[in-house]
Amino acid sequence: MKFREGDIIITKKKHPCGGDSWQVTRTGADCKIKCLTCGRTVMLTLDSLNKAVKLINGQ
Repeated sequence: MKFREGDIIITKKKHPCGGDSWQVTRTGADCKIKCLTCGRTVMLTLDSLNKAVKLINGQ
């Protein structure tokens, strides 16, 4: 999948805070995503992010 900065993604598993909506804040070899519920940021490799994503921008 292709990710762009500013994309809103929905993950298969929920974050411990209960949210499953994330915003992509940086892309490249590693992607940085920010939880829209609690504001926590997480760095993931592109492969692990591809496995975790259920929807991109509600698509």
